[in-house]
Amino acid sequence: MNVGMKKQKPYIAVVIMQCSYAGMILLSKAAMSSGLKPSVFVAYRQAFATLALLPFVFFFRSKRGPPLTWTGLFKIFFISSYGLALSLNLNLAGLEYISATFGTAILSIVPALVFIMAVCMRIESLAITQWHGMAKVLGTIVGLSGAMAFTFYKGPPLFSSSTTHGNSHSFHTKQEWIKGSLLAIVAQIFYSLWLTMQAPLMKQYPDKLRLMILQCGFSSLTATIYGAAMESNLTSWKLAWNIQLLSILYCGVIVTGITYWLQAWVIEQKGPVFSAIFGPLALILAAIFSALFLNETLHWGSVLGGGLLIAGLYSFLWGRNREAQNSARQQLNHSLEEAHFEGITSISPDEEQPKIIP
Repeated sequence: MNVGMKKQKPYIAVVIMQCSYAGMILLSKAAMSSGLKPSVFVAYRQAFATLALLPFVFFFRSKRGPPLTWTGLFKIFFISSYGLALSLNLNLAGLEYISATFGTAILSIVPALVFIMAVCMRIESLAITQWHGMAKVLGTIVGLSGAMAFTFYKGPPLFSSSTTHGNSHSFHTKQEWIKGSLLAIVAQIFYSLWLTMQAPLMKQYPDKLRLMILQCGFSSLTATIYGAAMESNLTSWKLAWNIQLLSILYCGVIVTGITYWLQAWVIEQKGPVFSAIFGPLALILAAIFSALFLNETLHWGSVLGGGLLIAGLYSFLWGRNREAQNSARQQLNHSLEEAHFEGITSISPDEEQPKIIP
């Protein structure tokens, strides 16, 4: 594989991830509309994800890291419980009261949240006095503004069809819409914290595959206990060959199983902020698919918000690339200075002193 293609692999990976996330929102919304309970959905989803990842342990060599201690297991259990089980339950509970497009729009606050958390934890650097630092901050602000415009500014409809009966706001009361929005926002806060914690967690336990299996397994256990407490009726746990089973299989195997493992690889390569900053792509895709398949009206406000999201994304990536170039240049200069210093100190004392000819 050539160097150029190798550099593009993280970008290809995040595009695939965002496509899968857009499908996740649409299928989850369809499953909730058909009567599937959020807590049951999450329990099945995490269980299927764990089962989907287990066979890969036997085919891929793992990175040797320190042995897991009870403290380490508890840390992984705690992080996966709030980052996966809790955030997924809150997000799906909120999705019952909001549209698929709006549910995906709220995902766009994740880059800003992860960026702020990563800077506070000193995982991400921020040189605000330099151009690349200002570009990263500006990109985050513009992207967040685009998400807000996408969400709150409708404008005239981009197109109308005979099957469209207004936008999705008409299907829910104002109180339900606020409730769903708050649940989804809290879910993204927990998810952003989970995403930010993956970088230090993988430094401590570099085996990405086994780490993700543990997180899926622990979150499955937590989600099952919570689901059993919320839905004691066994009929709520019965699945048939319909959109509910399709959604669970897709979200469990494709999203939680494969895409989260792919996300762990991207975080290891580029950091948590790089992975999160591509979130707006899922919003744009979900808006298009919702208009085509769920009969949600697409407005010009969505186009404006999408444009701002893309502009913010490119601004952040430009700043990130310039920062990487400056870091590489400084590291090269430092290496050259060390080599020069070592070359001087290796000269013998006799060679350093000038010879005096009588």
